[in-house]
Amino acid sequence: MIDAVIVGGGPTGMMLAAELRLHGAGVVVLEKDTERPPFVRSLGLHVRSIEVMDQRGLLERFLEHGTKYPLGGFFAAIHKPAPTGLDTEHGYVLGIPQTTTDRLLEEHAAEAGADIRRGAELVGLEQDAEGVTAELADGTRLRSRYLVGCDGGRSTVRKLLGVGFPGEPNRREALLGEMELTAPLEEVAATMAEVRKTHLWFGLGPVGDGVHRVLVPADGVSQGRTAAPALEDFKRQLREYAGTDFGVHSPRWTSRFGDATRLADRYRQGRVLLAGDAAHVHPPVGGQGLNLGLQDAFNLGWKLAAELDGRAPEALLDTYESERRPVAAEVLDNTRAQTELMSPEPGARAVRRLVSELMDFDEVNRHLTEKIIATGIRYDVGGRGTGTLLGKRLRDVPLKRSGRLYDLTHAGRGLLLDRGGLSVAGWEDRVDHVTDESAELEAAAVLLRPDGHVVWLADGAEDLSDALHRWFGPPAE
Repeated sequence: MIDAVIVGGGPTGMMLAAELRLHGAGVVVLEKDTERPPFVRSLGLHVRSIEVMDQRGLLERFLEHGTKYPLGGFFAAIHKPAPTGLDTEHGYVLGIPQTTTDRLLEEHAAEAGADIRRGAELVGLEQDAEGVTAELADGTRLRSRYLVGCDGGRSTVRKLLGVGFPGEPNRREALLGEMELTAPLEEVAATMAEVRKTHLWFGLGPVGDGVHRVLVPADGVSQGRTAAPALEDFKRQLREYAGTDFGVHSPRWTSRFGDATRLADRYRQGRVLLAGDAAHVHPPVGGQGLNLGLQDAFNLGWKLAAELDGRAPEALLDTYESERRPVAAEVLDNTRAQTELMSPEPGARAVRRLVSELMDFDEVNRHLTEKIIATGIRYDVGGRGTGTLLGKRLRDVPLKRSGRLYDLTHAGRGLLLDRGGLSVAGWEDRVDHVTDESAELEAAAVLLRPDGHVVWLADGAEDLSDALHRWFGPPAE
């Protein structure tokens, strides 16, 4: 029997596969497409996702293929400088096309030992007390202890489970594609700047090799969302909004998207779980979708691995939903708000001007920026600690003798960092103990989960062994 079957070979699925393999779980990834998608939906990684890559020793790979850009201008495309005092060592956004992210994560999962099967389409599933049976389109049946649906907004897994996906349908739609154009770049830039004064769902930008990424409102384009728009649709919409079609031609790919927001009723049903877009969809404003899915996988991976290993504390796996579903709900809310602020309607533009004024206050700017880059997330981790770090991820603080904190997290294990005198006896197989200190860390000792969130502080409010039991299970005999 396979430990875990992951349905969907996008960024969420590949990240989850690698996290499970880090702990020795047997993993099969089923992806219905025979090749990785050629189109670029996501353009980069935000701070928390950059930290995730750093925590697993992957960041250098991504930096080789990406470009660092300063933070700012994320929230509803309101351009402000980066706020001061952001709690991170990675104060930038990494511009990197999703095609590259997809490839790097697939390579990482394969190197970790995941069995990746392309051209494998799920058509049915059944589960019982011992496991899940997955039925593929070619008649193959796979038996696994758990199955995770990472198969996108139209998730087959979610539909087969009968999990509700309530929310709001599209009110606005846009055409998106990559194509060449003949208009001079100066004309493109000047025209785009003028149009974007009122229509923020409009833009043209170079992606290399003479190709431009084109975004234009889809008002009046009648095909259903499953049909790729034609080049003539782009030309007509460009002329409608900009007065010119810029001589667009030779499209690489075309698609359309909308501003629908939906959140799964639950993330787990028995031995089947949902992650990424299978659990939540929202407008693409702020570029949070891919990042949200990666962080789902990072939260779920070590918990599911502990369950498979038989050492998970009671209800640990259920904390995946209790922690990540509220995060997704907040992302849906902030993208709804951003979408309203980007409307060309006079009332929305007035509110946008007001929000822009408020963002001149550094605290407001930081608050809204942290919603996008996901560094302000705090989980309810129980216990009785009172420190400001409890439940938050710890940034990559420098250590006096051990280098960087994140260099110690590549193995995906728990970590106790203290100045001496404490012990993880009985948990050495799951928790590393590092005797060191940092001038940038006030606490004398911290206990980190494998995802880097603080679950115990040496503040005298809770015994260390209680926290170890609660997050890592009983000690070894």
